[in-house]
Amino acid sequence: MTQQTETQDTKAESNTSKRIVGVVFAVVEVILAFRLIFKGLGANPNSGFVRAIYGVTQFLVSIFEGIFSRGTTAGAETTAIFEPATLIVMVVIGLIAWGVLRLMTPHTGTRVERTETTGHDVQEK
Repeated sequence: MTQQTETQDTKAESNTSKRIVGVVFAVVEVILAFRLIFKGLGANPNSGFVRAIYGVTQFLVSIFEGIFSRGTTAGAETTAIFEPATLIVMVVIGLIAWGVLRLMTPHTGTRVERTETTGHDVQEK
C-alpha cells in the first residue's frame, strides 16, 4: 500500500475591489478634511471651490449637526467656524471604511492537505 501526502500553502491574491473601495473612502475623507480646514480658517464661502466642497459634504455633515454646538471666532475679515459634526462624520466614515475593508480581506495562509492512498494488500495462503 502506498500513501502520498501533498500540502500546499495558498497566498492571498491581489484584490482590486478592495483597493477601489479604499480609494473611494479615502477621497471622501480628504474632501471632509478640506471642509474642516476651510471652515476652521474662515475661507470665503462665495469661492467656487469652497462652495463645491461645502455642497458635496453638507449631506454627510448635516446628519451629525446638533450633537455639539459650533465654535465661532470673528476676525477682522473672516469668521472661523469649528464644526464638531465634521470631525464626527470623519470618524464614522473611517470606522465604516475599516469595517468594510476588513470584511473584504480574504483569509490568508490557508493550508490545503490532500492524502492519496493507492494499491492494495495481496495475501497468499
